[in-house]
Amino acid sequence: MATLFTKTKLYIEANSKTWDDTKVSLQNDGFGDYIKTWNYDGLAKPTDEQIASYETAGNAVEANTGIDATRQTQYLPWQQQMEMIYKDQKNGTSTFKDHCDKVRSDNPKS
Repeated sequence: MATLFTKTKLYIEANSKTWDDTKVSLQNDGFGDYIKTWNYDGLAKPTDEQIASYETAGNAVEANTGIDATRQTQYLPWQQQMEMIYKDQKNGTSTFKDHCDKVRSDNPKS
């Protein structure tokens, strides 16, 4: 289940705005998450139904965020990447491309 933050952010972005902590705040008083404050000019606070409509997209965003984090650890530090690129150029090989392709195939996005 996507978080309220993710679904609210998607709603804001779908309406050509950007997330701004000074314009919106979320809260949970022990009875579930809700939008505590909403101060976007020209954009009405979303209804529960509007927020719920972003569930599928929110799940995909959150899943892909986790996949991105995993990929970042598997791509290796930039120094090792640069070494692979240098050796590929010197030797006419594709080690770096092959490595990146493997990381992506091992961790596909939804």
